[in-house]
Amino acid sequence: IKPDDCHFAKTRLLSLENTIGGKVLPLEYLAQARDFVNTHSLALHLDGARAFNAAVELKVDITEITKHFDSVSICLSKGLGAPVGSLLLGSPVLINKARRWRKVLGGGMRQAGMLAAAGQFALEHNVERLRDDHENARYLAQQLSEINDFTVDMTNTTNMVYATYTSSINIEDIAEALKQQGILFSPSKQLRLVTHLDITREDIDTFLNALSAHI
Repeated sequence: IKPDDCHFAKTRLLSLENTIGGKVLPLEYLAQARDFVNTHSLALHLDGARAFNAAVELKVDITEITKHFDSVSICLSKGLGAPVGSLLLGSPVLINKARRWRKVLGGGMRQAGMLAAAGQFALEHNVERLRDDHENARYLAQQLSEINDFTVDMTNTTNMVYATYTSSINIEDIAEALKQQGILFSPSKQLRLVTHLDITREDIDTFLNALSAHI
């Protein structure tokens, strides 16, 4: 929290992300954050792009997570499978202010009903199936860890897999070779692999087999 100094902006908000890096924030931690902001007269925001992943992994209703926050943003694409869209949740005062700022910044959309319908479908049909993504990610992590020269972070519990590799691997050459097979990934020192609605167990095996063939 910044000091009361005219050289600094006043601290007014604590923002948390859940999940973050594929990891779920414990409910106890969220309760502690709520107590902290209450003590210091701050607001608490949830960057909940993958909040449903956290709820599914914790086996709780998402309200057990969101009840601690003053505002929440939730992505309808990613694991939920909508083509586009996010939700902002908060008090009527906050939402009215957000609508005004959206208008000021030119962010309004007309005839958005079809996209809204896709978002509604995602919320009604694609939440519990996030468990499939988590299981696929664990499968990917386990199988990738058995490939020589790869080290996988096995602590992630949702739909993200992080892996590093030894200097003996030329990741750029591998990425180019797999591109010729229609498999795309960004070569970097740490690979972030994410499972979602359109990734099947067979897709994972295809990737792993192609990767192994070029190690």
